[in-house]
Amino acid sequence: MLSRAAIVTAALSLLALALGPAAGEDQPKKGKKPALEIRPSPRFAFSPANIFFTAELKGGDDVVALYCPEIEWEWGDGGKSVQEADCDPWTETSRIQRRFTANHTFQFAGLYRVQVTLRRSGKNVMSQTVQVTIRAGLGDMSPEPGD
Repeated sequence: MLSRAAIVTAALSLLALALGPAAGEDQPKKGKKPALEIRPSPRFAFSPANIFFTAELKGGDDVVALYCPEIEWEWGDGGKSVQEADCDPWTETSRIQRRFTANHTFQFAGLYRVQVTLRRSGKNVMSQTVQVTIRAGLGDMSPEPGD
């Protein structure tokens, strides 16, 4: 036969499991999501052009949905790059990474729509696009953007 104390302890344990973790114990942090901005440098260039891109999370809180994302860059010329992160598990003191960078070389003249997508656990969390203009450089016979 179980003692009254054992029954109370078992009941409290079941209640704790049903309610989930206590406040401050690795619960997903909720809050305002930051905005995602992309900056190309330079935005206009002559082919072939190596462009440096910075995607940055501005404002908002350090939310678990943006912790340790996979970053996919679609370059608008048929190319794609994926950066996978390797992070420690989320804790209440974890901070999200707010700046992601990549380089890409555009070989030919054109208007290119570059998109960056942040994913977590295989789900798209947020994405943003920016347009870059590449003019025909020396020896590039491709049509000028807008022609």
